[in-house]
Amino acid sequence: MMKYKELINKMTLEEKASLMSGKNFWQTKDIERLGINSMFLADGPHGIRKQSVSADQIGLNEGIPATCFPTAATVANSWNVELAERVGQYLGEEAVAQKVNVLLGPGVNMKRNPLCGRNFEYFSEDPYLAGKMAAGFIRGVQSEGISACVKHFCANNQEERRMAIDTIVDERTLREIYLTAFEIAVKEGRVMALMSSANKVNGIFANENMHLMQDILRGEWNYKGCVITDWGGSNDRIAGLIAGNELEMPSTAGETDDEIIQAIKSGKLKEEVLDECVDRLLHLIFTTEEAYRKPPEKFDVEKHHRVSQKVAEESIVLLKNEDNILPLKYGKKVAVIGDFAKEARYQGAGSSIVNPTILDHTLNCFEESGIVSIGFEQGFERYGKKNVKKIEKACELAKQADVVLLYIGLDEVTEAQGLDRQSMKIPQNQIDLLNALYKVNSNIVAILSCGCAVEMPWINKVKGLVHGYLGGQAGARAILRVLSGDVNPSGKLTETYPLRYEDTPSYYNFPGKEVSVEYREGIYIGYRYFDTANVEVLFPFGYGLSYTTFHYSDIQVSKEEVSFKITNSGKVAGMEIAQLYVGCKSDAIFRPRKELKGFVKVFLNAGQTKTVTIPFDDKTFRYFNVKTNRWEIEGAEYEIMIGASSADIRLVHTIFIEGTGAPLPYDKDKLPSYYSGKVNNVSTEEFENLIGHKVPVSTWDRRKPLSYNDTIAQCQYAKGVFARLSFHLIVFAYWLLRKIGKRAAANIIMMSIYHMPFRGIARMTGGAVNMPMLDGILMIVNGHFFKGLRYFLKERHKKKKNERKRR
Repeated sequence: MMKYKELINKMTLEEKASLMSGKNFWQTKDIERLGINSMFLADGPHGIRKQSVSADQIGLNEGIPATCFPTAATVANSWNVELAERVGQYLGEEAVAQKVNVLLGPGVNMKRNPLCGRNFEYFSEDPYLAGKMAAGFIRGVQSEGISACVKHFCANNQEERRMAIDTIVDERTLREIYLTAFEIAVKEGRVMALMSSANKVNGIFANENMHLMQDILRGEWNYKGCVITDWGGSNDRIAGLIAGNELEMPSTAGETDDEIIQAIKSGKLKEEVLDECVDRLLHLIFTTEEAYRKPPEKFDVEKHHRVSQKVAEESIVLLKNEDNILPLKYGKKVAVIGDFAKEARYQGAGSSIVNPTILDHTLNCFEESGIVSIGFEQGFERYGKKNVKKIEKACELAKQADVVLLYIGLDEVTEAQGLDRQSMKIPQNQIDLLNALYKVNSNIVAILSCGCAVEMPWINKVKGLVHGYLGGQAGARAILRVLSGDVNPSGKLTETYPLRYEDTPSYYNFPGKEVSVEYREGIYIGYRYFDTANVEVLFPFGYGLSYTTFHYSDIQVSKEEVSFKITNSGKVAGMEIAQLYVGCKSDAIFRPRKELKGFVKVFLNAGQTKTVTIPFDDKTFRYFNVKTNRWEIEGAEYEIMIGASSADIRLVHTIFIEGTGAPLPYDKDKLPSYYSGKVNNVSTEEFENLIGHKVPVSTWDRRKPLSYNDTIAQCQYAKGVFARLSFHLIVFAYWLLRKIGKRAAANIIMMSIYHMPFRGIARMTGGAVNMPMLDGILMIVNGHFFKGLRYFLKERHKKKKNERKRR
């Protein structure tokens, strides 16, 4: 049932088509005569990044100052849905103050692999936890009258070639792991906008994929909201519209409007389909406009800064505390060492970068912390360059201290949109510093700043380890409050820390380098793999220490819920995150040993006991059956486990659950790796048995001419000499920029040029290059230089002529 049928009937076909793509990089089109205004869309998973309309085409200009809250990976460590909702609400307030209609976040893609360059923007390796945190965030944003936009739908779990890669994944894994967080965001968060990803899923672009967009999103989940393409993520505009992808961003200067008009005239696209898309977009425009009926109020900068600090405090994870070195005892002399103490590392890089209203640095916050600092030394060069003198100076200072506070981590350009990390290590110059400090003072507390899991072969050389993740603009002060004991740390990890990168289940299948990436590990990502395959880890999922201790007792289980008691058995007040895991005792269908199905965060004074209840829901016992193509329940005994982490189960109870009687979906003999959980190196034959068809060829066909969906990187084997030369110039420019220390600029080359599909030249240049001109470029690339150049110039002349006519 359309809401705006009367208004749509007043529109011309040209007007309807015009609404389906952007006016510029950040705004939608308006129709003044009908009172339809532009919407403003802004990046904002952890802070508003509103840029001026005249922002450059890459869209990476500095934004208007806004509160930089902790990133999603950080907030997730709080395991506090109400806190996520509060962050969302304050972001919504700031969005209204800046006249933003749609906030482009949160990101709920799974942390399939620790090297994904954008993991700092995502909540977890667990879909249930990610979905619950996202739903809270969305409710908060939308409580202010504007829209959140959950992203990137779906199976977008690497940054390299993210606009062209084809994700090969079996249906059960897709549903249970990669879609569940989106399902919770849609059903519980009631999100009004969703961003489609630019990659293919099983051979079809996500935003054209009828199975994803219609069968699941619109059909099963009953999603009524608006779907927006990732920027430059549209391939076939008509196929996208038919699948229900309303808004294409950014502007294509009317080119795809004409495609829509021609498609309706030729009968390729039904006008009713366009009308439905227009109706959903209008609903988003008119609903979010309501927030601006009254004059926008300025937000309270100081108050939002304090909220950001509170969120950071509750999200900090204490990973090691040997000899109770923390909290720091009164009067202890502390040496502060490490570049991140002087210049805080507090957020990621790329489209989510926020221009903070206030920025706390550690060295400026010592006075109020009560910690006695005897001095600061930089210790290492931020971007990895070796410097022996800095190490020597740091060691001289460390000799005079009772405790060394060592600030280490990853720099801003290592974790970035468009690039995956090269390894799980922190820079060698920081490890060299740690080794040298250890020789002169073994009382070292390391403060880690990064948005992801790292290897820690050096961990035995630190007595204390505090992980602040990326704590936003007030993160530095929040960490000092944990170190001093003013705050009792209560964060727990939402991703597993393997001992070595090679131990991760997707090690052999990440990233997809050419045509496709195969998710051969299936449902076994993160702790689901490590627990089931009995692989030792450094820190398990759900792990985090406190300055107090908690005792669990008295488990009671019914068909509807589990209840138990938690006692603070230590001497200081604190918060504990209790986690519900469920494991099926039947081996008829392969399952992880345990899966997170609920959690609760409880505040307890010293000596206090509380009874805690976690209800079961529709996701507690379900699995996706590929034979019935439905969610089913296996009739079996289930273990109900209550843990302080996935590896620290405190209480266990067993319950029998009636099943739905569905046929068994698998032939056990053909899937031995999946039944054992040892999936880190599954054979092609076994993976084909899982997905039910042959694995597509994953390498480029170097004999074929390059086309729209091939990337600039593939110019390395193009027939055209000009294209091959261009490729080598791009590679040289990247190398040179890194060499001279311009790493952020080098990253932009990789993100915006090297891995860009040719179609992106048309989709991301705001109409400066259209598809016919792109055809000319491709002729040049494929070895027809003069023919291509003539064609390009002819089409450019034609385009300019048409623009003059329109004026």
